[in-house]
Amino acid sequence: MIKKKYNISVEATLEVIGGKWKCVILCHLTRGKKRTSDLKRNMPNITQKMLTQQLRELEQDGIVRRIVYNQVPPKVEYELTEYGWSLKPILDALCAWGEKHIIREYGDKFAVLEDNVLNHDAQEVR
Repeated sequence: MIKKKYNISVEATLEVIGGKWKCVILCHLTRGKKRTSDLKRNMPNITQKMLTQQLRELEQDGIVRRIVYNQVPPKVEYELTEYGWSLKPILDALCAWGEKHIIREYGDKFAVLEDNVLNHDAQEVR
């Protein structure tokens, strides 16, 4: 096994959840199990290829569990593992900071946030 060296521990975090889509996928999975089609519908700008790739990487890292149901037509769902749930406070902090950033940069967060279930939760809390 090759020993990896990091300059700072946040590099290890970003290696697992970094990039444009992984945190978004994880935020959706905090709402419960999702099929690939559910995730794609909630993230219309991601390509199917990228979604599949990101889910596979998260699964390999033990963050996401892929559940295959033995039925016709085939059914596959994704959910957070226990280890994946340990990221929830980080995801919540990123969302809170992002909301503050949007308000700072654009004033009205509702003018730039998409109308989806994740943003409705943020509106209800605040």
